[in-house]
Amino acid sequence: MTVDAIFEATIQLLIRSGADSLTTTRVAERAGVSVGTLYQYFPNKQALIYALNERYLETLAAKIEATCTAQNGQPASTMLKALIDAYWRAKTERPEVTRALYRSVADLDNSALIEAFASRVDTATTAMFASACDADFADLASVNLTLVTVIFGTVRNVFERGLDSQDAEKLQGQLCLMCDAYLKALDGSSIAQPR
Repeated sequence: MTVDAIFEATIQLLIRSGADSLTTTRVAERAGVSVGTLYQYFPNKQALIYALNERYLETLAAKIEATCTAQNGQPASTMLKALIDAYWRAKTERPEVTRALYRSVADLDNSALIEAFASRVDTATTAMFASACDADFADLASVNLTLVTVIFGTVRNVFERGLDSQDAEKLQGQLCLMCDAYLKALDGSSIAQPR
């Protein structure tokens, strides 16, 4: 498909040279299409990068939603580990792509994309944690926001700091411990009551 070829060419060029060196002409050449064909889909470089990031976040949201659906009714700690694993795996499947996309949006207003992504993820994760067989969260929205923020922020930090795979793996283990400890601490608080 033409759009897939354009997106893959864009990713390859972003990885190789960064967003500043990216041009629609270079993307078209790399994708094996004419510039006119590229312009049928994307009127400019910014629209192309925006659409690429939109597609990436759409795919990521779908993976998180599928994980959350599969965890329905499980213990909260099992759900938490599955969520961390799914997000971590999705971001590290092609780490060079994740890094390139983080850098590519620096000059774009992608707040609408982030808002749509966050809404989908919050809906999926809140529904998942609401179905936990071993916890009843009195302030589920706050618990969910805390967990998602800590998980997503930690994973982003892996890419921003350029951690190697060994350090990233250790960090993932520590993240699981920290979030699990948070859930356990909630058992005795007014935010969660054991079922």
